[in-house]
Amino acid sequence: MWSHEYTGETTAAPEAVWAVLKDIDNWPRWDTSMESVTLLGPFEVGAKVSMTPSGQDPITSVITAIEENAHYADETAFAGVVLRFSHRLSPRGDGGTTVVHRLEIDGPAAGEMGPQLGPAITEDFPEAMEALFTHAGGSAL
Repeated sequence: MWSHEYTGETTAAPEAVWAVLKDIDNWPRWDTSMESVTLLGPFEVGAKVSMTPSGQDPITSVITAIEENAHYADETAFAGVVLRFSHRLSPRGDGGTTVVHRLEIDGPAAGEMGPQLGPAITEDFPEAMEALFTHAGGSAL
């Protein structure tokens, strides 16, 4: 398995950050690695999400965890790997939020593909997180 975490802190409250994460259809406004993202059904565990990464074919992800104002996760399986993304939100004492964005790459081809695929996927985590904070009405700390 290959994994990577990026942690950021913002002045935005967890509820504000959550509102942006929950608005899946508008992710391309802040996540510039996506051309389009569409929630296929209600926002609930097991729902599918169609995503088109910039310059690539569409992929389908499945929501695997939702905890209001605290945790969102999804996974995508293809070509012998499973990509597991998560955002964990924790309130800060000053009213802001700490966000941990994690990617795990697992599956039969993870040992071969993870070290190449992982860094390519996670290289924009800092910019995406800063844009997430801006869209939540806060700023990075």
